[in-house]
Amino acid sequence: MDGFVSSHSTLESPTVERRVTGTIAATGFGILGSSVLDATGGFVGPFSPRVTGEPDFASVLHRTTTTEAPACVEPDMDYEGLPQGAASSTHMLAGAVAGIMEHCLMYPIDCVKTRMQSLHPEPGARYRNVMDALRQIVRTEGVWRPIRGVNVLAVGAGPAHALYFACYEKIKFSLSDAIHPGTNSHFANGVAGCAATVLHDAIMNPAEVVKQRMQMFNSPYRGVSDCISSLLRQEGAAAFYRSYTTQLTMNVPFQALHFMTYEYLQELLNPHRQYNPSSHVVSGALAGALAAAATTPLDVCKTLLNTQEAQAVHVIQAGTGGAAAFRTVYRMGGMPAFFKGVQARVIYQMPSTAISWSVYEFFKYIITKRQHEKRLRGDRDVDK
Repeated sequence: MDGFVSSHSTLESPTVERRVTGTIAATGFGILGSSVLDATGGFVGPFSPRVTGEPDFASVLHRTTTTEAPACVEPDMDYEGLPQGAASSTHMLAGAVAGIMEHCLMYPIDCVKTRMQSLHPEPGARYRNVMDALRQIVRTEGVWRPIRGVNVLAVGAGPAHALYFACYEKIKFSLSDAIHPGTNSHFANGVAGCAATVLHDAIMNPAEVVKQRMQMFNSPYRGVSDCISSLLRQEGAAAFYRSYTTQLTMNVPFQALHFMTYEYLQELLNPHRQYNPSSHVVSGALAGALAAAATTPLDVCKTLLNTQEAQAVHVIQAGTGGAAAFRTVYRMGGMPAFFKGVQARVIYQMPSTAISWSVYEFFKYIITKRQHEKRLRGDRDVDK
């Protein structure tokens, strides 16, 4: 009975297509409305009873050739290749939403990471692990303390991630087509990730400085505006970009490793590159964990430059930038100091990158789908 459908159905219906295809595969013929289809999908002839005077059924058999295309077949939606003229805006919108959600949802863990990377934590800010840190912060400083400063990060994350994903997708596809047309290139993924990071960090660095100043134990600032004005008055505008080179030194390898791992895992888990939430979550989490663990020493140096801990600032002032930060970390804690907070960093990055990729791919899919449907409606109106 699966071969029988309403005479009002059309070939474009997915349900009809599946039923007709299944019947043809099993019997060699399918029945659609009042017509019979052969194994090639061509119409064999009418199924209605012969009226007197009509030619015999066999004499009116008509088969279409296999080279003929159906008249009204809708093109499939290309999920990875967005509609022409809409790609950049789609990636930017999806990236902005993904970035804001990623940073806001994981902000309490980020606060813990910043404190655990302190080279000389005060007695009230010494924690055994991430959960112990969260419990102590909430118990001694209040329930809202772990999210203090989240507003400035949300403001920075939107435009930063919009440029980040748009730049990544544009360069990735352009380089991949130039190197291996029609295939994925790990080299292109890495280069695209590095280029996107330069734009992303240029916007995010000032927000990172303010955020980490607000996250520190016994932070002297009343709020975000007080922190910004104090930094400008006491340290100048350069304070917002003091860690920029170190952040790039950390984030360029981080993002290159992150993107290459993500794309490689997508090839394994989602080879057809369809919208698959579970594969995006798993690939994002594993890629984030690997990249985070590998670049923790650079993150420790970045945190030191951003927070300017009083116990270490005189050592930093003896040198300049990231090189001085590296020497300071080593002098004050040896090699183990470069991996302070690695547990919190990995715990933060795994769900963070999983959220970012799953939200980004979801919104990219939804926006692309709507644009595809709108384009099809426009094509139908033109045909009418």
